[in-house]
Amino acid sequence: MKAMKFSAFGGLDSLRRVDLPCPQPCSGEVLVEVAALSVNPVDWKLRTGALRWLGPLRFSAIPCFDFAGHVVTAKVGPFQTGDRVFGLCRLGQDGAARAALLARPGPLLAATPANVSDDEAAGVPLAGMTALQALNTPRPLMSGERVMIVGASGGVGHYAVQIAKALGGMVTAVCSTPNIDWVGTLGADRVLDYFRGDVDRPVPEFDRVFDAVSLGSFERWRRWLKPEGAYVTLLPRGDVLLQRLTLPCCARQQARSIFLKPEAGELERLAGWMAAGRLRTVIDRVFPFDELLPALQKSRAGHARGKIVVRVAPET
Repeated sequence: MKAMKFSAFGGLDSLRRVDLPCPQPCSGEVLVEVAALSVNPVDWKLRTGALRWLGPLRFSAIPCFDFAGHVVTAKVGPFQTGDRVFGLCRLGQDGAARAALLARPGPLLAATPANVSDDEAAGVPLAGMTALQALNTPRPLMSGERVMIVGASGGVGHYAVQIAKALGGMVTAVCSTPNIDWVGTLGADRVLDYFRGDVDRPVPEFDRVFDAVSLGSFERWRRWLKPEGAYVTLLPRGDVLLQRLTLPCCARQQARSIFLKPEAGELERLAGWMAAGRLRTVIDRVFPFDELLPALQKSRAGHARGKIVVRVAPET
């Protein structure tokens, strides 16, 4: 089967197409023929060493985590041959950039709704679950709470806007000037322009601020928080870790960083919102499988609107 594989740790240019044996499922596994995958910043950060702080892990030479496709062989319920599924590869194992992979029923695999394409489903797992967990940190988002989402046009951010609305939040989205109009179509109650000074006049009105792109320090966004508000961002950051230790001494506000830890039921919850039309994937561009390297490079360059998708199998 075809696959994409890094031959060396470091830069992205060592990515090559290779032929590998098709894996065979054991008891408790399903074999998934991959139709599409999506690219996340973590895919190239792991390869370039930008996430060395994760520890002495042996990262897979096959990149990418998100996938969507259909079950070819099932050795366990609840999935049957032919079922459409989407999911997430585990950290440290072979990734999704290949024609077929093995998966286990559980928090990393769910049925794809009938009204959702493989390209759309492939964008959801990592970014969607990250957004959901961020919005429920340090406690579940309550209906009527006011939420600011910084970086609302990105992969995680554009899901966060929709998920916050699905949870009943009042959403203010922050993005750059070219993205103002389409971010509004995601359901945001208000959209602020980061580059026109809209965020330079803080009003302490938000129950939480979710910084989906680490755009500025905690101190910058803290001014928008209520006295008991919470700031959440992605990946451990030194200033946030320090504030988590010192804030309890002088304030009731909280600062948190998150790194995705998939929980049971999260993918199914996202699938339910997709089936109901409350959550959709905005696709910046679809690349063919042999152009995975340009897709990774586009992600690394930044400014993608929504998700970058790579189609592994021909569209049907």
